Amino acid sequence: MIKIAIAEDNLFLQKAIQEKISFFDDLACRLTAPDGVVLLQKLELNHNIDVILMDIEMPKMDGIEATAAVKARYPHIKIIMLTIFDNDEKIFDAIKAGADGYLLKEVKSGELHRGIHETLSGGAAMTPSIALKTLKLLRNPMPLRAKNPDETEVKLTTREVEVLEQLSKGLNYNLIARNLFISTGTVRKHIENIYSKLRVHNKLEAVEKAKNSNII
Repeated sequence: MIKIAIAEDNLFLQKAIQEKISFFDDLACRLTAPDGVVLLQKLELNHNIDVILMDIEMPKMDGIEATAAVKARYPHIKIIMLTIFDNDEKIFDAIKAGADGYLLKEVKSGELHRGIHETLSGGAAMTPSIALKTLKLLRNPMPLRAKNPDETEVKLTTREVEVLEQLSKGLNYNLIARNLFISTGTVRKHIENIYSKLRVHNKLEAVEKAKNSNII
């Protein structure tokens, strides 16, 4: 029996995905989550999961951030992005985060079933249009942002570095607050300052830039 988790904030779509996998006796939905934060909390209680079907646009923690966090903690779990997005940036970010496959939500139940088996067998399930875009990305990688010579060296406080290190491990705000003996509000304020100093917009970008800059 293949144990499935579904991360999807739209309850209607969540039920639709459950219905698709219910047609197959070898697939079983073990847990659902409306966002990355809840997904990680549920995986702490039960990470005996084979495959996560992951939406991208979710509140609190999106699918790309959640993918990076899950892969850091539970590398054995395969993750298939199941989304409406087929633009280059989303595909690129999902692959960088560690996604094992990328299917569009319009996928038929049979194709989803084959994709799950293919991914568990070491392949990479992809909607044909996504596979084509991925090949194009490999041939013509997205250009990296040129470093601005006027850009000053980023300086984070000791506490900000500690918070960033916790973020890099995929921990949520509550766990970071508990580990550092500070309030959740203080964690949020530190993260706002980190984003501002690093000139980034989300946790994945912050962690990546900090690692590239040898901050963590």
